[in-house]
Amino acid sequence: MTTIAVTGASGFCGSHVAALAAARGADVLCVGRRPGPVGRHVLWDAEGGPPDLSGADLVVHCAAAVGDPVPGSPAEATMRAVNVDGTARLLEAAGDRPVVWVSSSSVYAPGPGRDLITEDHPVGGQLNAYGRTKAAGEALALAAGAVVLRPRAVYGPGDPHLVPRLLARVRAGLLALPGPDVVLSLTAVENLADACLGAADWGPGAYNIADPVPYRRDEAVRTVLRAHGVRARILHLPLPLAWGAATAAEALGRLRPTAEPPLTRYAVDQLAHRVVLDVSKARAKGWRADRTLADYATTDRATTDRATAAPS
Repeated sequence: MTTIAVTGASGFCGSHVAALAAARGADVLCVGRRPGPVGRHVLWDAEGGPPDLSGADLVVHCAAAVGDPVPGSPAEATMRAVNVDGTARLLEAAGDRPVVWVSSSSVYAPGPGRDLITEDHPVGGQLNAYGRTKAAGEALALAAGAVVLRPRAVYGPGDPHLVPRLLARVRAGLLALPGPDVVLSLTAVENLADACLGAADWGPGAYNIADPVPYRRDEAVRTVLRAHGVRARILHLPLPLAWGAATAAEALGRLRPTAEPPLTRYAVDQLAHRVVLDVSKARAKGWRADRTLADYATTDRATTDRATAAPS
């Protein structure tokens, strides 16, 4: 039986990877501060020493600090300690074991030229600490011969980041989005988990991971809102206005370094510009993405309906 160590297995992406690995018959080591959904817990703080990976045949590194913190804040320091220094400790512990390292398309340089991003697109110029630290961490992983996966805007059951932030921005039945409608890649967490378990055989290097087709931004947003029983009219903020508001919010955020700004240039960039990932490199290895946003909407709507119907 193959033994797979999954770091961050109590988190969003890691828990899906661990559960899928167990469902496929693997012995799972859930490596992190808290137990995962299956398997055996191996205690590890990514800000501490290297983890104990004894017995593992494959390591899938999902542990990461996420967010959009103010530059120079304690949260940014934590992000570097986890995403960069923690990666170095993980790679040290992995030794010659194969490693699949979950990165992010946030490492790609912002600006034009993202109509169909291949893995050769420039990495640099990131607009926030998350993108910078993921880029630094994946550079260590690539140098060590790991497989690096670059998903974009991971969503799915249990998502604690993307969808909750979207829902929180609905005000009085209105949702403001920067700029006109654009086409975007998204990544279902189920597609990412499947790639994590198959990627050990792909060979070292970076691979984009996304759903089978990109989505129109506005319709994708409406789909997610409907899945949660929320109806809102979408307003298109002029891009210069949104960019200026984000710049101002970041400046004000420096006065409260323990809290994330309500709007950032990174968020505006990710929502306002066409960003489509070319996944042909992963497909050439035999990987196919099966899940789409429509599947998420159906599943999440059913879950919401059951919760509403349940007796109190």
